[in-house]
Amino acid sequence: MRSDRPAVRVFLVDGHEVVRRGVAQVLEDADIGVVGEAGSMSQALRRAPAARPDVAVVALWSSDGSGAQVCQRLQALVPGLRCLVLGESVTTESVHAAMRAGASGYLGKHEPGRVLLAAVRRVASGETVFDPEASALFGQRGDSQNDRLAPLTDQERAVLRLIGEGLSNREIGRRLRLAPKTVKNYITPLLAKLGLKNRTQAAVLATQLRNGSRDDEPAA
Repeated sequence: MRSDRPAVRVFLVDGHEVVRRGVAQVLEDADIGVVGEAGSMSQALRRAPAARPDVAVVALWSSDGSGAQVCQRLQALVPGLRCLVLGESVTTESVHAAMRAGASGYLGKHEPGRVLLAAVRRVASGETVFDPEASALFGQRGDSQNDRLAPLTDQERAVLRLIGEGLSNREIGRRLRLAPKTVKNYITPLLAKLGLKNRTQAAVLATQLRNGSRDDEPAA
């Protein structure tokens, strides 16, 4: 028997109703289920848990990127939720704010519908998606530890540090009180954010950062 549950369940957060309706239409035309929406952070925090979405598509409604905080707070309320941020523009500040809040992707609102659809599907499947402008910003950071690690969440920084110590996912999980699968889910986005291809490169980078700036190393 075919299930009526859509393959991907999306919750929309945008301060403009017209924008929400437009995004919803694009998604629903492609058989992606829009299970709820909100026009503010407070509405999102009230409505999203009951909707049980797979992906939250969140618009940044302030120039400093503070709207990305809704990603972090929603992910604490909805287990397994992943966030895709739609920004008015692609700037270092807004992209880094979204990343620090735990977003799995960042797109400018100027992107066509087909790009949004592909991004939602990829984020739902566990990938990270950043548009070319956002990806280009990664290479513009300085070489200091704070600059290089700026896009990472605190938990991703902790995982990176332990990778540098040579720990396995299971060992990292025990140290951070996480399931091995959850550790793996942290590793995929941190590699993408740092422009690394594999775990070995992450271990090398973590070691270089630790040896080059021990005074700034986050406490265990």
